[in-house]
Amino acid sequence: MSNSDDSVRKYEQRIAELEARLRRMEAFMDGDETPPATQIAARRNVPRIGEGYRLGVDVGGTFTDLMLIDERTGDTHVAKVSSTPKDSSIGVLNGIERICSQAGIDPTEINYVMHGTTVATNTVLTGSGALVGLVTTRGYRQVLQIARSFVPGGLGGWVIYNKSDPLAPLELTIEANERIAADGTVVEPLDEDQLRRDLQVLKDGDIQALTVSLYNAYTNGVHERMVRDVAQSVLPGIPVSISSEVMPEMYEYERTETTVVNSYIRPVVAKYVENLHGELDRRMNGVRLQILRSDGGLSSADAAKSAPVNLLMSGPAGGVSGAIWIAKQSGYEDLLTFDMGGTSTDVALIQNGVAQTRRETRVADVTVRAPSIDVRTVGAGGGSVAYVPELTKALRVGPKSAGADPGPAAYGRGGEEPTVTDANIVLGYLPAAARLGGDMAMDDSLAEKAVGTVADALGLPVKKAAEGIYDIVNENMFGALRLVSVEQGYDPRNFALVAFGGAGPLHANALAKLMGSWPVIVPPGPGVLCASGDATTRLRDEASRTLVVRVENTSDRTIRDELEELASQAAKSLEGEGVERHDQTVAYEIDLRYAGQGTSLSVPVTPEHFDREGLKGVTKHFDDMHHQMFTFNLDQPHELVNLRAVVQGKETMVTARKLDTGGGDPSRAKTAETTVFCDGEDRKAAIYDREKLRTGDRINGPAIVTEMDSTTLILPDHYAEVDAVGSLLIRPAS
Repeated sequence: MSNSDDSVRKYEQRIAELEARLRRMEAFMDGDETPPATQIAARRNVPRIGEGYRLGVDVGGTFTDLMLIDERTGDTHVAKVSSTPKDSSIGVLNGIERICSQAGIDPTEINYVMHGTTVATNTVLTGSGALVGLVTTRGYRQVLQIARSFVPGGLGGWVIYNKSDPLAPLELTIEANERIAADGTVVEPLDEDQLRRDLQVLKDGDIQALTVSLYNAYTNGVHERMVRDVAQSVLPGIPVSISSEVMPEMYEYERTETTVVNSYIRPVVAKYVENLHGELDRRMNGVRLQILRSDGGLSSADAAKSAPVNLLMSGPAGGVSGAIWIAKQSGYEDLLTFDMGGTSTDVALIQNGVAQTRRETRVADVTVRAPSIDVRTVGAGGGSVAYVPELTKALRVGPKSAGADPGPAAYGRGGEEPTVTDANIVLGYLPAAARLGGDMAMDDSLAEKAVGTVADALGLPVKKAAEGIYDIVNENMFGALRLVSVEQGYDPRNFALVAFGGAGPLHANALAKLMGSWPVIVPPGPGVLCASGDATTRLRDEASRTLVVRVENTSDRTIRDELEELASQAAKSLEGEGVERHDQTVAYEIDLRYAGQGTSLSVPVTPEHFDREGLKGVTKHFDDMHHQMFTFNLDQPHELVNLRAVVQGKETMVTARKLDTGGGDPSRAKTAETTVFCDGEDRKAAIYDREKLRTGDRINGPAIVTEMDSTTLILPDHYAEVDAVGSLLIRPAS
């Protein structure tokens, strides 16, 4: 056969293939055939997961961290660039240019960008959200003002407690003439004519977002959807959030507050996501942007814009996800995470490789019913200020922080107050060779002068005062770790401690002594761990429904049918992101309580476990959880409250970097000798360059390990061993 004949044959074969594909598409459009998910993804221009690159991006106050994963091989690349606080998207784009240059790829080869963001959190903290209007059922106009009778603080907390104003002011709240019964039936139809007149009042008030939260709407959202339709005609361009979609669960105040917060942050988050996605799409040719949720899963860009209330803990969740991933590479799945930055410290508990979650998310004094990883935050960081009150003469540390500007006194930017960073410098824990690879100059004399003010007030030598600052900030963080462990019924001695963040590895060894949590795991590149978490997180969505019924009054089959229906709802959004059904995993959560009680617990259960043990197994798990948390159980019937289905995409293929094997002797990595002040006396210590360490190397304390973005302190009578993926595992020498 000639070359021309071969070309004709291939051409005719290609034409036949195209005609067959066209007939299949026409059949689908006519409703005669359902195309496979791969064809749906192709038609929607959705890239297939596992066929390109995915990029994790975490934006911090100082640095923007990035991690690039080749999904075909699992190889990774990391980069760090300066953040751009005025417009954080600029820092993101700068980071993408750098990491693509390092990896030798074109940005258009990246299919997915996973982004952890604090935009939603900062909007609440700074009070810079939208002006929100609220529509309630007639008679419920003051639902946000009545709220719940809870005052934070001790027994006398009410004396100094100043309650913040609701995010939807009373003067911009209107009542709709309608009523839905508890079983979802319509008792009183919606008066649309009166609603139109009342919405005009909100229009005149120049609202920027609207919330609709009607009584019993979680059982039937028909009236809320009608209100939204009317509002979109009266208030064109104003985003409308309805409670039956944002949080279709019982309790009127919590449901209203959650939906109002969603409206409050929605315009700000939507603008940020749209601008970033548009620029990424322009530069990267159809890249999919996904945002990290508070519960550690990923949300599509569209879902993030419509339900930003699920992003309030997006930033801390990335670190927890990264800690789970890196600790798993080292063989540990029961963990306490310890993320210490300049202003605050975030801690969480992971059991069997799964982070503990809660159904409430709190930012400042705003609490919403949105799932989040159970992260506890304490005002203790490298910039925390130490002081001695004149009245008590007792040393205090934090929560006031020197921040990044002027920062600790040692920065030489005008700061004069002593901070934890200054104390670490005085103690020798941050020698010149250990400061961000030597790139960040600090003035030791300014640090000593600042700590000297505390020493003079206490009548102690400067180093003793610095050690007191170090010990007290550790106690503050110890209290936060107890909140997620001991006070939840967990023994911290059964968990390893994962330390990350810029300051975490400096304090982790001391905290592990307090907790009895060994080993301390210091991952390579602790400062970019949040980006690693963003890149290795799975796409996630959930659907929930309130169903209040005693266990004996329902059946396993009824509940299983309800759960399967919820799972089907949640699965659709993942399919839209290119995750086929066979790549999805499903888990159930059932909220239970003892009949007559107000507090419920969320019981996780797999479909297989439910098929095997049914509601009997669920109630037993509930009793075990209740006894662990409260040390007792009640002889009362069990009552279901909410059902929930959580659907996740498949895990990311990523391979941790493997180090060459060393001979156990770390001397090749030794760069200098120094003096540190530990346990009331000066000790000689060695400084090591982490890049030169090898698997199996053992470093005896006291010692300091330096790297570009963090410094690790190994205390006397302890040692660190380097494992196969480069993590430092710190244990007592005994």
